[in-house]
Amino acid sequence: MKKEERLRGYHDEQLETLPWEEKKRLLENQLQRAVLIAFEEAPAMREKFNEAGMGPTDIRSLEDLQSLAITPKAQMRQLQQASPPFGGFLGVDMDKLRRIYTSPGAIFDPEGHQADYWRLQGVFFNTGFRPADRVLNTFSYHLTPGGLMCDEGLSGIGCSVVPGGIGNTETQVQLMEELKLTGYVGVPSFLQAIIERAEQEGKDFRRDCSLEIAVTAGEMLTDVSRRRLEEDYGILVRQFLATADVGAIAYECGEKNGMHFADYRITEVVDPETGKQLGAGQVGEVVVTLLENPVYPLIRFGTGDLSYYEDESCPCGRTSPRLMKLVGRVDQVTKVRGMFIHPSQVEEVVAAFPEIQAAQAVVEREQDRDKLTFCAVLDQTSSQEGLAPSLQEKIRSVLKLRADVTFVQAGDLRESEKRILDLRKWD
Repeated sequence: MKKEERLRGYHDEQLETLPWEEKKRLLENQLQRAVLIAFEEAPAMREKFNEAGMGPTDIRSLEDLQSLAITPKAQMRQLQQASPPFGGFLGVDMDKLRRIYTSPGAIFDPEGHQADYWRLQGVFFNTGFRPADRVLNTFSYHLTPGGLMCDEGLSGIGCSVVPGGIGNTETQVQLMEELKLTGYVGVPSFLQAIIERAEQEGKDFRRDCSLEIAVTAGEMLTDVSRRRLEEDYGILVRQFLATADVGAIAYECGEKNGMHFADYRITEVVDPETGKQLGAGQVGEVVVTLLENPVYPLIRFGTGDLSYYEDESCPCGRTSPRLMKLVGRVDQVTKVRGMFIHPSQVEEVVAAFPEIQAAQAVVEREQDRDKLTFCAVLDQTSSQEGLAPSLQEKIRSVLKLRADVTFVQAGDLRESEKRILDLRKWD
């Protein structure tokens, strides 16, 4: 199938292209029903409302959600242990569940009987899968939901699925070749491992295997990895974001300019400290509220992922905002001049300059103001001359902050394993 055919069309054109103000009203109508179900059926959600001094009728708009506390994913195990097995967040009796999974950290996740429970059918269609595809699904089918989540989403749009699971690259290569598989779902690094194994066996992967599309999740898809897969092997590569708790969160369309917010849920980007919603371009935690899911009526579930969004119109015609990239996890951030920075952002700056061997962002406090210094170690053959201005420009672009630049020797980096060194003292 030609790439342009895969990137044409919508899974639900009316919903996906609905003008944003109309879609916002639709989301708010769905939200009012969702908070009522959560309040009435899930004890933990009712407690959250009571702690805020609110009732379900107090939530009328997306902005009203800011009055409710976030439930962090990092606390789910503790909450489930205190009120087993689902922490008081389950909205139905356990005998109404289709499956029960356990995620890393020993967190239990329920699945109801609703069709497209995880809301992944639209994700897979809009990233490029089509009914004629034969797809190798390399997410685990054991205990965790990843494998079955993707399996049901793919089969729901008419794909044939090979439940490959994780590991055993030799068998995966054989499956791809003998079954003429056209699609792949899994982490990008495992696809690279499959290709490398095929090449070790003397195969020409592009010629001998018929893979046309790979849709990845679960780890960072780097520009280098995507470029290699697309240019060297002719594979259409897209990515999506989902979790075992809430299912689909966002997905890439054909434009590759960020991941559209998935439908049937509300996605916020919030200040991790205050829970207040942030505007476009501001880095914060991705927080999800499920709509039309009475089984697990989670309101303001904190994924722990850090990202930022843009709300400018997308050439694909879809009107939902787009998560531009994941920049790290909440528990690894440092706040500087009101902005959160993450180790992966420092690494992104370094990756843009081949002459930089190592770097560290150092945060200090001078005269009641934060001072950010970017310390860079150059290789022995490179010159500092003219490098500082372009480096400063890249830092502003990636970290959204101004920084002084200094060039140092490797031995001058304090606690060199840290990408961000916070030397501020607050006493």
